[in-house]
Formats: sequence, structure tokens, C-alpha cells
Amino acid sequence: MKKLFPLLAFLVTFQFFGQEDAWVFLKDKPNASTFIASPLTMLSQRALDRRTKQNIALDSKDVPIDATYYTSIKNAVGITVLAKSKWLNAIHVQGTQGNINNLKATFSFVDKIEFANRALNKSSDAIKKSKQKKYEVETTNFNYGNALSQINIIKGDYLHQQGYTGSGMHIAVMDGGFARVNTMDGFKRIRDNNQILGGYDFVKRNSNFYVQEFSGSNLVNTHGTKVLSTIAGYVENQYVGTAPDASFYLFITEDVFNEVPLEESLWVEAAERSDSLGVDVINTSLGYSVFFDETKYNYSYIDMNGSTTFISRGAKEAVSRGMIVVTSAGNEGDDPYKYMNAPADVATVFSVGAVNSSKIIAPFSSFGPTADGRTKPDALAHGWSTYVIDPVTNSIRTGSGTSYASPIMAGTIACLWQAYPHLSNTEIMQRVRESADRYNNPHAQYGYGVPNFQTAFQAVLSIEDQNFIANTTMYPNPVDNKVYIQSKASRLTIALYNVIGKKVFETKKTIQKSFDVSSLNSGIYILKVMSDTQQKTIKLIKR
Repeated sequence: MKKLFPLLAFLVTFQFFGQEDAWVFLKDKPNASTFIASPLTMLSQRALDRRTKQNIALDSKDVPIDATYYTSIKNAVGITVLAKSKWLNAIHVQGTQGNINNLKATFSFVDKIEFANRALNKSSDAIKKSKQKKYEVETTNFNYGNALSQINIIKGDYLHQQGYTGSGMHIAVMDGGFARVNTMDGFKRIRDNNQILGGYDFVKRNSNFYVQEFSGSNLVNTHGTKVLSTIAGYVENQYVGTAPDASFYLFITEDVFNEVPLEESLWVEAAERSDSLGVDVINTSLGYSVFFDETKYNYSYIDMNGSTTFISRGAKEAVSRGMIVVTSAGNEGDDPYKYMNAPADVATVFSVGAVNSSKIIAPFSSFGPTADGRTKPDALAHGWSTYVIDPVTNSIRTGSGTSYASPIMAGTIACLWQAYPHLSNTEIMQRVRESADRYNNPHAQYGYGVPNFQTAFQAVLSIEDQNFIANTTMYPNPVDNKVYIQSKASRLTIALYNVIGKKVFETKKTIQKSFDVSSLNSGIYILKVMSDTQQKTIKLIKR
């Protein structure tokens, strides 16, 4: 992403002459079976529950990098370890080309080495032309104030009206900094309700994720704060984010002073951390292609195939673990390089372009398709003259960029998933795509177009209603103690009546699908199981 002060970034670049970045890929994980047998040594219970719900099995990608391998690489002559990824079984190192190549010859557990400067790899493309990326062109009833249009054009407010505001959903935001989130009025609501679950600064390797970075007197790491405001911000009668009741992890993966390959590795580390914590949705308003500080690291359009860049490979694994990854498409639509940035090129990552409040495409919104011909972006949201909460002025103002379209979409997707928690991550994303206004006629810059979350919500509801009567059953029958309801509906109202029509039990809009009848007298009862729009009646015999 573009540096706010490119001259300063040039002056303080940390790389030394002759130093190269590379990923060292390892052959195996010798202790994989031990870790898989004890899953809580790798993942939280919430993460394991998310896997179980989506029928995603544990595998060797969940296992940490072998400690002996890591230590051997770390202690190698002339090598500095900067990051690592268990999903890709890779270690990000820095050193001279010779010292890095020696790792392959020295250690039998090294599978291959990929230099970030691909001219040093055996089958490399030519070094790509550089350019600067545009970072920023600056049943619940809410009064959305200035934020109304940005949630209304995708009908996210409809989900709020149904009571789905992100409660119980965990969202990780990965960005360049969250300055003043801990003090600003616009985040008081989520602070008071303990909705900020934690965070980490992967760049500085410490837990101060509220750090304030300055260039002279200018606060420069404000981007993540503004991104977060579009999801979580709340100013009474003036501003409401798209998932105001969600909970959040705040991860700094972007170095605001330097644009270097390490940032890709830090992003993957943060995604792995998100997985282990049980995060549901990741938002990343970042991207990588043709704007590294050193041109030798740049990618080209042909690399936007979902499998070349390190960050895209990591993002693909994040989705395979059961999370939804939402990312900005990029702000290069009106530049010579007009295409999406990684990881927006990944098939299973939900990439978002930008429109204004009238659904007119923003000229800067990056184009698809991917290099291998797939439709991107996946959808569009309000990212042109979008209202954000600015940490410099502590006020609501407008800014532009797909950086803001992405979190608006991520928060709304979290609300939809809250409504239908039994759906998988890929099913939720597909329902959103299918609701978009260009789904049947996608366009290179519009992608599938502007989604309608009311349509998506009702489409799922309609499918559930069609199958409700056929698929709703109860057991055992006759029953002694406990009744179990089998139904694909996410929430049920359950009522039980005796033979003279007196209601003896009721629970409304519950996700709990069992209840105790041990205290009831023996006899015949009428059980009514109701979804929002359908009802099934079953005769129950209590022994």
C-alpha cells in the first residue's frame, strides 16, 4: 500500500546493501501426529468449534513449524529470521544471496527457497516496473446519520432491523495501525462493552497495537482506525458501523514507513493467529503488486492468479480453515496498472471494489479479471466519499478508497453469518455474490456488482422454508425425559400443548434444539415447531 510520506520511507529504508529477502520452505513437520492428537495445543476451543461446525478436519497445516528446524535456520551464519508461516511451512529470512542459498545445501529438511526478488530464482520473470499505490484519496433501530448511505445501498440496515448486528461474531482487522482507538469517542461503545478482544503489532513485535506513529508532527498510522470505524464506529445519532456489536482483534501487519516483502509474511502470521483464536471474518484493506520500495520485488498482472504471491497463498489457506477473508480490490483503476492487488486475486477471498452512494463505480476502483480469467471483484460497496471517523480531528469526515468499501462489506457479511451460523464460509460468500446486481452479467471493473443483503437473507430463508416441513423431525417418540429437534432452521420457536389445548412449554427464537419433558404427566401432547415463516405440528407421546 502507498506510504503517506514516500520520501521519508526512502530515507529510512532498513535494508542494507546485498541483503535479500527469501522464503525457506520446509519438507515436513516431524511431530505433526503429536500436535494433532492434542488440538488445544494449536488452536483455541472457539477455533475448533468453528472447524467442527463446517466439517473442516485438522491437518498438518495446523501444526507449528518444527522447533528444531526453526532454531537451525535462525542460528545459521548470516541469516536473520523475520517471520514464519505454519500453513505454508515456510520461514521468512534475510541475508546475502549466498548465505540464503547455503541453507538448502546445509539442511536436508529444506525443501526449496524462493527469493522475494524473483530475478534470483531459477525460473523468474523479468523485474517489473514500479509505481506508487494510492493508499487513500481521502431489531434494532439505529440513527445512522452520515453513515446511512453506505450501509443502505447494500441493505445492511435490513439485517440490523432483524436483530443481526454482529453480536457473537469475531472480526480481525489487519492494517497499518489503530492510533487513538483506545481514546476516541467513536469507539467508546465497543470499549465499554469489552468488544476489543486483543491485538498485536507484528511489525514491532509487541502488544502495543494502539501505538501512534509520527512523521514530524503528522500522525501517519491512521488508516486502520478509519477502516475500523466503518465496521465498529458509533456516535449517537451521527454514525453507526456495519457490525457495531461484533468483537474485534486488531493486528498491525503493515509498516507505514516501508513497503517490503516482509509485510506479506506478517499478514500470514496474523491470519494464522486469527485462526487459532477462532476469528470468523478477516478484513484486510491492504494489497501488494507494483509499489514496493525496491522495484525488484514488484509483481505484475500475470502474477495475479491467486497462487503466486506469498500473501495470496496464505489467504487461500485462511479460507480453507473456515474463515471469511474480505479484502480491498485496490485503487489502481485509473492507472496504467489498473488491476487488483494480492490477495484480492484468490478465488475464495472476497474482494471488494468501490462505488459512491449512487452506485456509480469509482474511477480508481481496480479491475479484474484475474490473470487466469476469474471474475473479480466479488462485489462493490460504498468506497467513494465514504464517511469515516478521523483520529486526527476526532470527527466524522469523508475519505475514498476500496480500503473503506472492504470493511463496510466485511461487517455486513458478519451480520449475515450471525443470522445463518449453520452455513459455511463459502456458502455465505456465494449467497452475497448471487444477490449482486450484475451477478448474471459481470463486468471487468464492477465484478458481480452491488449486493443486496436483504435479498441474500431472504433467499436463504426461502430455501430453509421450502425444506422446513420435510426436514424437521423430533426424537425419541415416545419420550421419557428429553426431546431433540432436528431442523436446518437456525432459530426455532417451540411450543408444547396438552390434549385440551393448554400450553405447557414454550421457548422462542432459540438455537437450542432440545428440551426436558421429564416433569410432564404421561399422555399425548401436540408439539409445534416454528421457523420465522413455517410451522410443523407433531404428535408427541410422553411415557
